[in-house]
Order: sequence, then structure tokens, then C-alpha cells
Amino acid sequence: MTIETFRTEGASLTLHLTGPDWDGTPAATLGNVSFKVPQAGEALLQQALARLRDAGMNRVLGPMAGDTWHSYRFVSESDGTPAFLMEPVNRPHEPLIFAAAGFRTVSRYFSARMALDNYNSTPLPAPTDFTVETWDGKDPDALFREVFKLSSLAFAQNAFFTPITKPAFLEMYKPVIPMLKRELIFFARRPDRTLAGFLFAIPNYAEGLETKTVILKTYASFLPGAGRHMVHACHAAARAMGYETMIHALIHDDNRSATRSRQEGGQVFRRYELLGLKWDV
Repeated sequence: MTIETFRTEGASLTLHLTGPDWDGTPAATLGNVSFKVPQAGEALLQQALARLRDAGMNRVLGPMAGDTWHSYRFVSESDGTPAFLMEPVNRPHEPLIFAAAGFRTVSRYFSARMALDNYNSTPLPAPTDFTVETWDGKDPDALFREVFKLSSLAFAQNAFFTPITKPAFLEMYKPVIPMLKRELIFFARRPDRTLAGFLFAIPNYAEGLETKTVILKTYASFLPGAGRHMVHACHAAARAMGYETMIHALIHDDNRSATRSRQEGGQVFRRYELLGLKWDV
């Protein structure tokens, strides 16, 4: 991946010349956006776009630090509450600078919160083709190797997906290993013990060690019903552990998870957008 850094007094960003496909055509990405001074940001963005045109690129996505495995999306609406752990953040004027340069919304996302006292605690009918279990807390590297394998398959059809190497994936998640709670990590397994789904949740340590909030960061499954059962198990476990609030984090508006969040009583408190620009097409 070819990465170039643009920096001036009051602004910086990175340009990734080899980003994901956008409608079947390779796109570049602009990530790590920091426009402390709006005028400096405007000039730097134009400089980066000129570099892209010189390189023969005609599509660019942003903000995105190379791919969707890393930080991407601007906050577009908020209730003003502080950012949760691993949530993208930006200054209000930064998406406006992108919009003034011709960028338009290409994907929308949201985060919702729900009071765990309100979740439906009625047990779900027992599945016959899988079981849901918590992580045993042993061998975090093995945990993330399993998660990497399933994620690479489950998310391959998502818009703007690009593969990532296993070492890069493991390196990305090393910082969160000390924060993990085994009771909030779930697997769905077939009768032969092969992995059919996973769910990864983590306390919102952005609020401090005594946080009462859990972030349902991501989940994926290959069997109908497995996702629903893992989400139900996560809500039940978090409530039993004394947590009061669950955040359904960073969900694509068109994802099945969006419907499930609404059904569980999730209330949207933040929205996000990924922006894109095409020219000469």
C-alpha cells in the first residue's frame, strides 16, 4: 500500500493510493484527517486531490485510513455525549471542507444505545444446528486468529471491503487484549465445533474503569439465528455483570443489524457518513 503524508501548519492527512474498489473501480482513500485550522485544511485537501489526479486516480473515499479495518467515517449527527472507546471522532468543520470540495455521502451508519433493564430477557428457543458459548479466556492470539478467519469471510461482500493479512489483523487488536472480558465474547459453534459466528463486546473504558456501559463492537455469523442468539446472550451477560447500558456500535444503515438494534429498543444517538468523490467519470 502506497501511503503519503500531507502536512502543513494547522492540518494533516494521509493519502492511500491503493484503497478499496468503488463500483468496480479502484479508489484512493484519505485518512487520519486533522484540520485544526479550516483554511489550512482546505488547501491541504486540494493538494492531496491534485496528487491523486496526477497519479491517474479518479475516485477517492474519505475519511478512511486505507481500508475499513482501520478508522473511517465522519460523525454527521450527535447528541453531544462523549465518544466511546474506538469510536471515530472529528471536528465539525472537517466534513464541511470535504463537502465543499465535491465529496458526497456514499454510506451511512449509526450507533444506538439501549438500557439493559429494558431488554427482553425471555430465553430464546434452543437452536438445533449451533450452540452459543463464551470465550474461555485462554490464548488471546488463538481467539483473534479465529475471529480473523470468520471476519474475512463474513465481511467479504461488504461495500469497500479489502482483505487484510493475519499478522496485520493481530497487530491491530493487540492493544485491546488487556481490556477483554471473557464473559462478553461469544462464539456460535456447529455440532462439529467449527465456528459459525462470533460476537465481540467490550466495556466502554473511555468512561473509566468503573464504566456501566458495554459496547457491542461487532458480530458476524453464517447460520440463520446465530447472530440473534449471540446478541441476546451478550445483553443477558452484561446485565448480570452489573452493566446498565449497551451501545450497538457503528452499524451500517442497511445492515440486518440495524433492524435488530431497533427491535431490541436501541435509540440512535450518533450518525456517521463515509464520503466519496469521483471526477471525469
